[in-house]
Amino acid sequence: MSNPIYMTKEGLTKIEEELRYLKTKGRHEMAAKIAYARSHGDLSENADYDAAKHEQELLEMRIAKFEETISKVQVIDPKDFPDDKIYILSKVKLKNYKTSKEIEYTLVSAEEADFAANKIAVTSPLGKALLGKKVGDVFETKVPAGVIKYEVLEISKSF
Repeated sequence: MSNPIYMTKEGLTKIEEELRYLKTKGRHEMAAKIAYARSHGDLSENADYDAAKHEQELLEMRIAKFEETISKVQVIDPKDFPDDKIYILSKVKLKNYKTSKEIEYTLVSAEEADFAANKIAVTSPLGKALLGKKVGDVFETKVPAGVIKYEVLEISKSF
């Protein structure tokens, strides 16, 4: 078996709901789109039909990716980890020494990462650097913008 994908129950539910939608309504809409394009005549010169078939391939690839992800998921709970160190599902408050600003992040799996919601993947450069740190730890990490120095101010459970 390949490496497990760690997710919260909420993250798994979200993927399962999207997969269910794609396999039902998504496929139904795609079939209608292909049928409509097919009705426009000769398939050998029908750009709409070719585009719809390509779109169908992308839909099926997305379904396969979700199914593969779900087959590897191991649901985790923040209660399974100690409070004094940073692990996946930890919510951390950091001080950026370069900007003197404080920022909060929640460490999640790559599949649940959402930078706009301050959810960073444990596999990201900052996520990797945070793992195992405690309150008061000062560390540097290399990010696309260069090397940044941080201090861990707080650690809490994310859910």
